[in-house]
Amino acid sequence: MSDVRHRILPGFGISLGYALTYLGLIVLLPLAALVWKASGIGIEGLIHLLAAPRTLAALRLSFGSALLAALINAVIGLLVAWVLVRYRFPGRRLFDALVDLPFALPTAVAGIALTALYAPNGWLGSWLASWGIKVAYTPLGVLVAMVFVGFPFVVRTLQPVLESLDRDVEEAAESLGARRWQTFLRVILPMLAPALLTGFALALARAVGEYGSVIFIAGNIPMRSEIAPLLIVQKLEQFDYAGAAALSTAMLLFSFVLLVVITLLQRWSSRWMEKTR
Repeated sequence: MSDVRHRILPGFGISLGYALTYLGLIVLLPLAALVWKASGIGIEGLIHLLAAPRTLAALRLSFGSALLAALINAVIGLLVAWVLVRYRFPGRRLFDALVDLPFALPTAVAGIALTALYAPNGWLGSWLASWGIKVAYTPLGVLVAMVFVGFPFVVRTLQPVLESLDRDVEEAAESLGARRWQTFLRVILPMLAPALLTGFALALARAVGEYGSVIFIAGNIPMRSEIAPLLIVQKLEQFDYAGAAALSTAMLLFSFVLLVVITLLQRWSSRWMEKTR
């Protein structure tokens, strides 16, 4: 018998080694250094830091606003992706290009633009103020900024899936007497669920870690409109590197748990789709 081992993918071992080395240097090694630095304050110091009212308020605002912004983007992004794929209208390509604007726009520029727009003397801010609604320098401003930066992720994730959907399935449902909303809820939406959850997860991850576009419109009022990344920056400015690393590690852990839950939901939705086909 020949000792030659048949490999499905030639060069797989070398490619895997390069991939793992790159992943370790770029992702795993910095995260390990972050956790090691955070261990400098000890368990009691970490509990004291996370239990502080100011820290809890910042974490609550960051994760709560990010979750709500991702939910809003999931609904609006689905609607925008549907319009861009299913309809043809003048200016569609320009509108499609504008979806990527939050990708290319520097976050500081986005924050200044949103603040100028929603400030009490801004174009929209002055009109909203007449209705008693204040956006800039409030938690609502944080939500607006997070919606802005996370919006493209949902649209770009859903577009290719919508383009690949077979129209015959929709026509078959309509021929059987299903109404438009029934076809969408029972036929189209289940097929879009995995992509929609992926876009939701990407928008959530971007919003949780967003800093530049939020600090300008938030006002950074402690216990009210102060986000967790700002607390990290403040600790770095105070040369409290261990405290900054500890707070970063806590945010990393919370984000990881959220992403694991969303991944499990994606797998469940994919299996559910395969069973219902």
